[in-house]
Formats: sequence, C-alpha cells, structure tokens
Amino acid sequence: MVAFYAVWVFLVFVLGNWTQVKEHWPMAVAMALGSYAAGSTPMGGGTVGFPVLVLLFDTPASLGRDFSFAVQAIGMVSASFFLFARRQPMAGSMLKGAIWGSLLGTPLGIQFIAPLVPELWIKLAFAVVWGSFGILHLYRLREIISHTGNGSLHPARDFRIGLVLGALAGAFAVAITGVGIDMVIYAALVLFSRVDLKIAIPTSVVIMAFNSLVGVVVKSVIGDWHPEVYGNWLAAAPVVILGAPLGVFIVALIDRKLTLLVVALLCVVQLAWTCYAERAALGTLGLLAATGAVGACLLVFEWLRSLGRGFVHGNGNLQDTTVGPSDRAPHTSLSLLG
Repeated sequence: MVAFYAVWVFLVFVLGNWTQVKEHWPMAVAMALGSYAAGSTPMGGGTVGFPVLVLLFDTPASLGRDFSFAVQAIGMVSASFFLFARRQPMAGSMLKGAIWGSLLGTPLGIQFIAPLVPELWIKLAFAVVWGSFGILHLYRLREIISHTGNGSLHPARDFRIGLVLGALAGAFAVAITGVGIDMVIYAALVLFSRVDLKIAIPTSVVIMAFNSLVGVVVKSVIGDWHPEVYGNWLAAAPVVILGAPLGVFIVALIDRKLTLLVVALLCVVQLAWTCYAERAALGTLGLLAATGAVGACLLVFEWLRSLGRGFVHGNGNLQDTTVGPSDRAPHTSLSLLG
C-alpha cells in the first residue's frame, strides 16, 4: 500500500492529474461498494464498476470492461495479498488449473474474440451472466451457505476442471466483460465440489485478481485501452486498494448470507435495467434471446449441482486438497502458483 500510494501521489500531484480525479469522483464513491463486494463475495469489483459506468453513466461497454481490468488489478490483488497473509484456506488444485488455463484463454480472448463482439452484446453478456448468478443465489442461497468443510475436493480431477474452466472463462467471459472467471470457479466449487464459502470465495478472489493482471498486461502490450479508463482509475484506485481487503476482514465478522443476498439482488436489478434500457435495440427477439440465455445459465448451474450431489454421495471419503494453515504451514499461499 505504501508503494501504491507513493506512485498515486506522484501521478496525481507531480504529473498534474488532480483535475481528472475531481472529475471522476463519483466512480470513487461507487467503487467503495464495489471494492467491498470484491473482497467479500465471488463477484469482482467490476461487477459494480461495469454497470455503474455503462448503465448509470451511459458510457461504452468497452470502457466498463477495460476499467474492470484496471481497478481489479489494484483492489482484488490487494485483497489477495491480505488473504495470503492470513493463510486463508483455498482450493489449491482447482486454482492452479484455472491459472494455467486462463493464461491461455484470456490473452487469446482479448486479442481475437473480444474485438468481434459488438458493444451491445458486451453489455448483454455481462447482464446475463451476472443476472443468472444472482438468481441462482436467490433460490439456492440456503443450500450454498450450508456447505461446511472441504466437500469433495480431489487434486487431479479439480486441476483438470480448473484448467478447462479457466481457459473457457478467460476467453469467453473475462476477455469480453472484464469479469466472470471468479463466478465460474466459485460455481464449480460450491455446486459441484460443495465446499465451504470460506474456501470458495477466497479462491474466486485470487483467480480474478490473477486474470485482471493478465488483462492489464495484454491490454498494455497491444495498446488497446479505452481512453477514459485512466481518469476513472485514478479516482477509484486509492479507494479499492483499501476497500477490497476490508471486505475480506469485515465479512469474517458478520453474516455472509446478508452480503451475498444484497449483491445477488444487485445482479438481478442490473439484468432488468439492461434489458429495459436496451429494449429498443434488442427488440422482442433480442429480449427473448436474453431470457433464454439466463435460463441456459441456470440449467448449467443445476447440472453442476446435480453432478456434485451424485459425486459426493458416491465418494464420501475424498482427499482434502485445501491449502490452509492447519497442517500445511510450510506451504504458503505462493505454493498455489507452483
């Protein structure tokens, strides 16, 4: 944090960017909530930043996507450092698989898939993915929060699952909307592996932090940043670097159910808002397609849940692969990247 604030002060006051910070102060206010959500839920800070920019401020969807990369590279990385320092248990095998898969999928998606997706469909893809995720939590929340322990984690299987999901989510979710791999890995953990939220959410935070860094590097190398990202980032970054780890800390003290419920409602609201705001451009067929896409996402979630229930019932003595402090103290959080 000391290093970050030193650089931020240099950028703002020495290089004379204070005017940009003042112009974009509403983004800093919005990301106070977004950064808390990033640290306390499986939904990254871009989950708030994207709809605020695109729906509230009526900016291009590509700005929302690029801003998600930039702001999460500060907030979620900060939250990840805090999680590592606390030796928070994580699903190490699935996380490692997702990291390697996304190293392939995210750069390829940014370069070859994202440029082909129109602005309207970027906006709709975000709304559908997160809207369906919110709906899932509204009717499965009690079951999700009831999971305890390590569920049915299994090293070799989970690595393969993470590898495939990381590549697909990196290419078709993160590259297009700036978020999504955190939700995908979280869904696999709570619906299929049926692990405790205290394991699933930190794992999702770390994989989204990693993908945000990948997105920043790729965007910087190819020079494909939206020009409005910098001002919004300058305003929001000093807030999110504190807010995301604060979310990790606070959610350990309060009922996680309430936080998930509020964020789930926000996801559903932004889905309805997007469909209403774009009703003219979408037309009847477009709205039907969006509804069908939400239904398809929910069917996939239920399929994962069904597989997980059958697997747990048939394999009740699976090995714990959680990386945590209990009996693996020599293996710090950095071992996840090994």
